[in-house]
Amino acid sequence: MNFLNGITLLLVYQLAGEITVRLLAVPIPGPVLGMVMLFLTLMIRGKTPEPLQNASTALLSHLSLLFVPAGVGMMAHFGRIAEEWLPIALTLFLSTIITMVATAGIMQVTTRWFVRPGNGGGQAGE
Repeated sequence: MNFLNGITLLLVYQLAGEITVRLLAVPIPGPVLGMVMLFLTLMIRGKTPEPLQNASTALLSHLSLLFVPAGVGMMAHFGRIAEEWLPIALTLFLSTIITMVATAGIMQVTTRWFVRPGNGGGQAGE
């Protein structure tokens, strides 16, 4: 029963996100907003409820099954992918480079926030 309560909680947050997106015409997917709402709730509570912990652990243990539909889609559209390989490869390459540069920049900015002045450039709390 614990597992069902956890799954129900996850689905309620997904539904709340979906309803909010549709009512307010927010340009983000409902499940993403629901996940943000769940994250904020967990941050405020300070701990994860046991049913949610059980459900999320069970879902994560079967995460690889969620990639099966994507693999089937790749095989179903293999001909088109073969025809459009150059734009796909360039997009993947450029998006990877942009993501790495953005991540490095964000890491540098946040590191400056947490390093205290006058501690020799070491980690905060040393």
